[in-house]
Formats: sequence, structure tokens, C-alpha cells
Amino acid sequence: MSTRREALGALLLPMLPGACAPHAIRGAAPRSPAPPPGTSPADVARDETYWAEVARAFTVDRTAINLNNAAVSPSPAVVQEAMARQLALANSFPTADVLWGQAPPLKEVVRRRLAAHWGVDPEEIAITRNGSEGLQICQMGFDLARGDEVLATTQDYPRMLTTFKQRERREGIVLRQITIPVPTEDLAQIVALYEANITPRTRLILVTHVLNLTGQVMPVREIVALGRKRGIPVIVDGAHSFAQFDYKISDLDCDYFATSLHKWLAAPHGTGLLYVRRDKIRSLWPLTAAGPELADDIRKFEEVGTHPEANALGIAEALTFHQAIGGAIKDARLRYLRDTWASRLLATKRVRLYTSLHPGPPRVSTGGVALVDVAGFDPMKLWAHLWDRHRIQLGATVRDEFRGLRVSPNLYTTLEELDRFCTAVERVIRNGTL
Repeated sequence: MSTRREALGALLLPMLPGACAPHAIRGAAPRSPAPPPGTSPADVARDETYWAEVARAFTVDRTAINLNNAAVSPSPAVVQEAMARQLALANSFPTADVLWGQAPPLKEVVRRRLAAHWGVDPEEIAITRNGSEGLQICQMGFDLARGDEVLATTQDYPRMLTTFKQRERREGIVLRQITIPVPTEDLAQIVALYEANITPRTRLILVTHVLNLTGQVMPVREIVALGRKRGIPVIVDGAHSFAQFDYKISDLDCDYFATSLHKWLAAPHGTGLLYVRRDKIRSLWPLTAAGPELADDIRKFEEVGTHPEANALGIAEALTFHQAIGGAIKDARLRYLRDTWASRLLATKRVRLYTSLHPGPPRVSTGGVALVDVAGFDPMKLWAHLWDRHRIQLGATVRDEFRGLRVSPNLYTTLEELDRFCTAVERVIRNGTL
């Protein structure tokens, strides 16, 4: 099947409108170079020659500085090319044959590769359209009665809290939210907070592996064990941990896990992954109806009607790109970038960091996401100033627990760009005004 598809693609590609991107015509989209052999992740993290080669694989516009990769990451050119190739094929050859005949076997390859790399069974992996869809499958897939309680924190992702709040309004369940210290280096304190807030009515727990605003790493394995001991399912939101630092889903020993692949894996926009432990699939309802013959099949969670398969097939190139660099090296680089800008701004004595720089173990923060507050300045106004005057894109938040700018560079970010960011903030501090 794949041989036929490749032969057909080679025949049709030169004449397809969707294949007219320069990289697609030349077949020259740069791929991620292998790291220098015999060097440690910490040494590679500081090798600017190597990272300049990695950066060339992206098509980002260098007239702006994107430090908001935690929202959604650009894909490398080779991933864009793969997606364009698949879209072009689906719009040239009989579409039904491509979408329902040729694409499914290729999608199974993607499923198997994702499962192998993250240490789980392929029959436990569903490919979804984003992390929210995977998490909502879990959030809506459990039967809950009026008065049943769901335990979460005030820092879980807003869309996930909105999902439970809709169930509150519609079904009369109760969402209980706990507040955790920011940042937290004592992970046992977080576990104790969850345990103290479990009641006889608790039926479901949501835990976010990495909090999206501060980069705080949560003690997922311990919270999963806490719920399992009491017969309470635990849903793990892995949107900001997956492919940002080096671990396997199997390390978490969880039953339910969902993530977005268009964040730190840099897969096509609109791709996600849902993991459900094999013996839990039958009891979890899909978000979109599936027939009873799929009751035990992970693919029941992919029954969403007609949709482009190019997104899912493009994941393969993103995974290859990620593997070429290596999870440990990627992790080390992101930490190095964070420590570079954070240490410089902390030296001004005018900023507060809501993200721990503790190197671990245990791991308490990521390298790709950190939150910084500049004393005396409204984060939203500072965010607008940095974009309007300097074309530096960041995240910004104002909450009861904390406030500040979310800084999230990526592998294509240069030290010169971080220098420009720090210089702009230092100028604001020095002048005392925007």
C-alpha cells in the first residue's frame, strides 16, 4: 500500500498546486542535524554552531522574536512539506481512496512510532486533533451523578476547567479547586494538598503535568497512586511536558493522558495524542459516538467524521526531527536558554520569577516555560509595549496567585534574540516608564 502511494505521489507531485512550495519542489527542506558525537547534553546545549543548523530547519520570520512557543510552536520546514504533500495528494487523486484507503495504514505507522518512543502499547494511543480534545474525551467520558466531585487546581488549563464547569451547570456535579504555592520545590506538599481535599464524594481528579503559565512540574506519579489507592480515576494533562523534557508516558504509571503535539513536538497544527490504558478503554465513553463494535478499540476516540489526514501523517516527520536531536539534549538546551535570560533579569533586582530554577532532582520545573514579573509595571501593558515597540511576542497573565510575562523560547531561538529581549526589559526598568 505504501509503495503504491509513494509511486503515485512521485508521479503527481510536480503538477499539483499544493506541491508548489519551494522546499517541496526541490525536496530540500533542511532536516535536523545530528548532535556532535561524544558530547554531553550540557555541552551540546552551549554549542551555538549546532543550534544555528537546527534553526535553519525552521521558516520563522526573524523580524519578530517569538517567545510564546508554549501557545503553539511553528513546525520545521520538513514537517510543513510532508503535510503539504499529503494535502496535495488528497486533493488530486480520488479523495475517498486517499482518506479512507491509503491514509489509514500510514496512520498506523505513526501510532506505532509514537507508542514505541513513549513506552506504551500502540493499542493505547489515539491520534486526536489537539490536547483539549483528548482531555475532554476523558473529562466527558466518565458517568458522574449530581453532587459528585471533581478535584483540580486553580492553575489547570482554562479550557479544561471550563469543561468541568459546563458539567456543573448541566449535570450538577461539583468542581473543587485547590490552590498550590508558586513556585513549589517541595513536591510532597502538593501531594498532601490533593490528599487533604479528597472527600467521600470525589469521583475524578485532574492533574496537569506541567502548569502552562509557570512551567511548574507536578508530582503526577504520586497523585495517580493517590487516586488509584482510593479507586478515583486521574486524568493527566501532558500538553506542556510531552516532548519538552525527556520522559516516557509509562514512567507516570497513569491510566489517562492527553497532550497536544503542535506544542513541543512541533507537529502540524491541530494534532494531539490520547493515551488510555488498555483495560480502561471499554469503560470510557468517546466524545463523538462510536459503534459498539469499537467498545474495546482505542480508535473509537478517533471517530470524528471526515477530517484531513495530512495533519496526522505529518507527525511522522516531527517525531523524526525530535529523535534526531534527542530528548535529553532538547531538554538541556531549553534549560540553558531559560537560565540565560532569567539569570540576567534577576540581576536587575527588579523582577520576580514565579518559576523555580532548581536543577533537581526532583524535577520541579521545565526549561521551556517560565513566568517573570517586572516590579512596578502592569504585565499586560508591558506585554503590549514589547510587541508594539520591539516585536517581541510573549504570553502575559494577571491572576490572584501571580502575574507576569510568560517566556517560552524554542530550539530555533538564538542568544542574540534573548539579548534583545533582556535589553528591552532592562531599558524599561532603567527608564521607569514604558
